[in-house]
Amino acid sequence: YLCIAADAGLKNAQTLGIRVSVVVGDFDSLGARPRVDSDVEVIAAPAEKDETDTQLAVHEAVKRGADEIVIIGGLSGRLDHTLSNLAILESLCEHRIGAYITDGRNRARFVKNDSLLIANEGFRYLSLIAVDEKCRGVSVEGCKYPLANATLHRKNQYAVSNEIEGNCALVEIKRGGVWIIESND
Repeated sequence: YLCIAADAGLKNAQTLGIRVSVVVGDFDSLGARPRVDSDVEVIAAPAEKDETDTQLAVHEAVKRGADEIVIIGGLSGRLDHTLSNLAILESLCEHRIGAYITDGRNRARFVKNDSLLIANEGFRYLSLIAVDEKCRGVSVEGCKYPLANATLHRKNQYAVSNEIEGNCALVEIKRGGVWIIESND
């Protein structure tokens, strides 16, 4: 696998003992250009740029042929960055690249016009947040509160705080896009 750290994500990776191949960003969070082993590629970006460091890291992963991306971090802290990171999932879905983002307490994915089998991996809650104005044909099986061919509305979210009852849940969205969020918060 290829591990790309975005700016201060390098410190987090080092703390977790994760081997990083590439470091990207403007390094404002690190405070200086990172000092890394000679086999670690450093891609510096100007501080005044149009993309976040996470976006730069994801673009680099896609450029290098990634067909699945896991973003670690990026769900807590600044709300603007959190929302931007969730939008990255939508963009990756449009390009048929599997992706999710996690901070250990939450895991988020974006699904549009598709189904997803979700293993029960210790998250307490499972929520579906409509991104499109209306999401039609939404079904959820294997949860405390099943749905069958429901319509979710972006302005009136009600598929929040469900619970997987067995080994897995099946979520299907016939038309529209939703963020699927598993949470322990």
